[in-house]
Amino acid sequence: MNIQKSRDLFQRAQKSIPGGVNSPVRAFRSVEGTPLFIQKAKGSYLYDADGNKYIDYIASWGPMILGHAHEEVVKAIQERTALSTSYGAPTELEIEMAELIKEMVPNVDLIRMVNSGTEACMSAVRLARGFTGKNKILKFDGHYHGHADSFLVNAGSGMATLQIQTVPGITAGVAQDTLTAPFNNLPAVEALVKQYAGEIATIIVEPVAGNMGCIPPEKGFLEALRKICDQENIILIFDEVMTGFRLAPGGAQEKLGIQADLITYGKVIGGGLPVGAFGGRKEIMEHIAPLGKVYQAGTLSGNPLAMIAGISTLKILKANPALYTELEEKTRYLHAGLDKELKKKNIPFVINRFGSMISVHFTENPVRDFESSSRSDTKQFNRFFHTMLEQGIYLPPSAFESWFLNNALSTRDLDETIEAASQL
Repeated sequence: MNIQKSRDLFQRAQKSIPGGVNSPVRAFRSVEGTPLFIQKAKGSYLYDADGNKYIDYIASWGPMILGHAHEEVVKAIQERTALSTSYGAPTELEIEMAELIKEMVPNVDLIRMVNSGTEACMSAVRLARGFTGKNKILKFDGHYHGHADSFLVNAGSGMATLQIQTVPGITAGVAQDTLTAPFNNLPAVEALVKQYAGEIATIIVEPVAGNMGCIPPEKGFLEALRKICDQENIILIFDEVMTGFRLAPGGAQEKLGIQADLITYGKVIGGGLPVGAFGGRKEIMEHIAPLGKVYQAGTLSGNPLAMIAGISTLKILKANPALYTELEEKTRYLHAGLDKELKKKNIPFVINRFGSMISVHFTENPVRDFESSSRSDTKQFNRFFHTMLEQGIYLPPSAFESWFLNNALSTRDLDETIEAASQL
């Protein structure tokens, strides 16, 4: 496969952009390759600068749940663009988006739009601290809530990919106020809550982890977190930046039957444009300015293009609940096919799946937390990644990222993917 134009672009990019990329995992460093520069995408396919076609399992890291360049979404964006791209003032679209989210997620009373998942999680944590009057937060090893300082303590995603253990620039005070526990380890949570009784403002968790591969919660774990938070006056935050409106119309909360106090969103609600949001119970959200003293602001929050893209996407999802069943069936089909082919290779592996999220880990043991994910054979993953890429299958360039299926994927696409895996 010829990728000379991508190579040339990468060399050029490194002269102006740190590492040649604007988000670290895109650099392909962990898989020891040259990043592909994408020119366009349509449906389930990406096309690089050299004209090569790939079946896409990243879906822009989740938001392209309907497939790339969906006609209704593109048309809505184009029509709105003619009215200008930003005003710095309220629009009716912001109200429509908020009302739509509230309809789909019953325990969201109020919601604030922001510009990214990082901003949503950062703001939700600040709100939890302001509401409770407590400073410490508890997060889970390998969970990635964006690049705000406190979230980069024992984080997953790109930090795991690049094997960054500590981040310069994060103060000792921030680190001291950030407690971490292994995911799916209830005794560790209980011990920290007991040790720091009355000091923990919030527990923030990806209800289905996606930044150390796809790792579902074990039975009873999230239910126990909910109980602890109720007993200890701790705000439970679900980071649904990845899972929101992807796993079900009401996200992971609906799928798992558990309600958080605050929920953060991103990805799907932007329809592919930059957006984030945080929302939840009225008595908590009323502490956000201008109603309360917890300050949060953003010039481009509620940007009309992001709002119309998200509204168009959510309306399609809301009107077609069967789409979620279709996505799950496609993911189940892919899982079964990959499992069958990889078993022929006499290579230890584990496949994790939840809804339309899936990941392959080359290890003998179950992958249930960051430690077990980290023990996977990353060199074997690199071989797998490049074998697939050479046959036109575009996977996340990291052993520590979930794959995201989009509904434009056909059975033929899935069969080609399974066949590519047989060549490992």
